[in-house]
Amino acid sequence: MDLTPTGATQSSATTRPGARVSDADRPRPARHVRLAFSRARQCQVLLHPETVVVLNGTGAAILELCDGRHTVAEIVTELGTRYQNVPDDEVRQFLTRLVTRRWLEVGDG
Repeated sequence: MDLTPTGATQSSATTRPGARVSDADRPRPARHVRLAFSRARQCQVLLHPETVVVLNGTGAAILELCDGRHTVAEIVTELGTRYQNVPDDEVRQFLTRLVTRRWLEVGDG
């Protein structure tokens, strides 16, 4: 679930101490962020103003499920049906990092 940013990045994201996603949260891309397929890179990328974040396959699979309808628990369950070994805590940590960076927003059920 490595995030590899390319281009100009800003490190001014505010980190909320102890911020974590809960199982009932429904993550979705922030208004200024978009998940897209890059033909040049032949992979999914996260587009953020002045930044392109290259996603590995795992990160892309998680973000494809972040549509504001699926809860975090449903995302973990769905990934578990697709893949053999899904470390639940790593998925939650990945989502928490994206929320902290304000690339994802969460709503509750």
